Amino acid sequence: MRCLGAKRPVSAERTPRQREWRPQIYRKCTDTAWLFLFFLFWTGLMFITGYSVAAGATGRLLFGYDSFGNVCGKKNSPVEGAPLSGQDMTLKKHVFFMNSCNLEVKDGRLVSTALCVSSCPEEQLNTLEEVQLFAKNSGSFLCVYSLNSTNYTQNPHADSLCPRLPVPPSKSFPLFNRCIPQTPECYSLFASVLVNDVDTLHRILSGIMSGRDTILGLCILSLALSLAVMFTFRVITTLLVHTFIALVILGLLFVCGVLWWLYYDYTNDLSIALDTERENMTCLLGFAVVSTVLTAFLLILIFVLRKRMKLATELFRVTNKAISSCPFLLVQPLWTFTILLFFWVLWVAVLLSLGTAGVSQVIEGGQVEYQPLSGIWYMWWYHLIGLIWTSEFILACQQMTIAGAIVTSYFNRNENDPPDGPILSSLSILFCYHQGTVVKGSFLIAVVRIPRTVLMYIYNTLKDQQWRAWSRCMFRCCSCCFCCLDKGLRHLNQNAYTTTAINGTDFCTSAKDALKLLSKNSSHFTSVNCFGDFIIFLGKVLVVCFTVFGGLMAFNYHRAFQVWTIPLLLVAFFAYLVAHSFLSVFETVLDSLFLCFAVDLETNDGSSEKPYFMDQEFLSFVKKINKLNNARAQREESLRNEEGTELQPIVR
Repeated sequence: MRCLGAKRPVSAERTPRQREWRPQIYRKCTDTAWLFLFFLFWTGLMFITGYSVAAGATGRLLFGYDSFGNVCGKKNSPVEGAPLSGQDMTLKKHVFFMNSCNLEVKDGRLVSTALCVSSCPEEQLNTLEEVQLFAKNSGSFLCVYSLNSTNYTQNPHADSLCPRLPVPPSKSFPLFNRCIPQTPECYSLFASVLVNDVDTLHRILSGIMSGRDTILGLCILSLALSLAVMFTFRVITTLLVHTFIALVILGLLFVCGVLWWLYYDYTNDLSIALDTERENMTCLLGFAVVSTVLTAFLLILIFVLRKRMKLATELFRVTNKAISSCPFLLVQPLWTFTILLFFWVLWVAVLLSLGTAGVSQVIEGGQVEYQPLSGIWYMWWYHLIGLIWTSEFILACQQMTIAGAIVTSYFNRNENDPPDGPILSSLSILFCYHQGTVVKGSFLIAVVRIPRTVLMYIYNTLKDQQWRAWSRCMFRCCSCCFCCLDKGLRHLNQNAYTTTAINGTDFCTSAKDALKLLSKNSSHFTSVNCFGDFIIFLGKVLVVCFTVFGGLMAFNYHRAFQVWTIPLLLVAFFAYLVAHSFLSVFETVLDSLFLCFAVDLETNDGSSEKPYFMDQEFLSFVKKINKLNNARAQREESLRNEEGTELQPIVR
């Protein structure tokens, strides 16, 4: 990587000169200090990754473990001081509690003896003879490993070494691979203790792991929906715009209705003994309220902007023509999605390892318990910052690459001789000279998102306490302010990246120059650009709505044993990032085109000496926008004149 002061002329001019609005005159590395800071940050992430691999034990979460330090379904290493540890449990894949109808809890942890068994008893066992017969027929031993199955009925200590009778029928459930009792009375007691008294962190992780196939399927669904919406924007027509907006409206109303229906179903069928159902009900209420407010807001905006549908069609035609000059821009999101998916999988794997990091400690009876390591929560927060910052960095690299390709194609005088490999050229310039700029821009977004995440965490932690109205209002206002700041920064970042692609300046200089230039020409395209971004945002909303709906239907089947608040939030977050990575192609092209147009107006006047770079179709579109703006200004001026007219006395 050529950086740290490296310079590269990318045109015929070899020496630096005073900067002006001309693309690709002179290149040098920008914001190198931020690139070094990002490298140091990732060094910390690598340390956490290595620490989680060394100290974590994801297998305990994936496969379950017994009371003697053995992970079910695998061969184990012995734990010093625990004689029953270190056994080969390859064929024993299920966790069986010897006292499943009356689990014992001490100091917030389960103390009932758990064993690894090859199968769960599907029928009730009333005597030790039946337990012994079950062991003989199925090879599943329900007594402590030190007791031979032939001595179940003869050992005087069998009452304490074997499960309490009668043993209820049970069935394996993919929550730590536990044997869940099937009789109503045992099921209720087992669930109330197991679900409520397991550590919150492990309940969340178990929800993610038990729903991992569903989460993966929903991510694939969001990918398919994003591709469909991107294809819709590619071949958009006036009729298709109306159909698309109708689908968005129906999707919003449908998801709102389903959320409120599920909340009503929970309130009428709620087991007060289970924290999972209470948390899921609270999650549903929050989702329902947020979706209702969002739906009402979007419906009002759609009604206000309904007269601009035809203009939006022409806007996307101009955008598609620009994309046609670089058709491989539509493939760019696939690479972004692949990199994001790889990073997310790595992030979740480290998250699970951190959640299971603990030190084995031998207690009475030769049993083993795991004490969580100190400092894990701090690593969690560092890991969360890494998720936000790195995801935004990857998306920003895509924006910078697209902006560079559009700039190269726009400022090309000869339409019959298009530039060779504009995407590869943009990528090489990005990675050689402007990674620091992208790091700085993504850091600003992360800085805004982190306080929002902290506020949400505090609000959810203290929501059960008695709050005053002004406290709730303060939290909501702060969250709203951060949301507005996030939107503004994203738009600023995009214009800064495009300016960097043109002039090769650092982030702050590019942002300042872009703001000055756009403020001069805001009357030409601000309203149209905002409406185009609004249509693209509706596409993202459509993808998230249908993905969340699929998640609600899938997670609702295991409402009692699965805390699906976090999995559903993860699905919604990933769906939005996937939709954003695909649909932001049009958003980035649109913003880059209008900034290039502003540069064109700034440096050229349309004469034969200084002709415009824009083609005739774009020029006619801009003239139509100006005509509409002038007509609106004249109407407003006439209305003001009519309101200010005074009646004069008639003079005869």
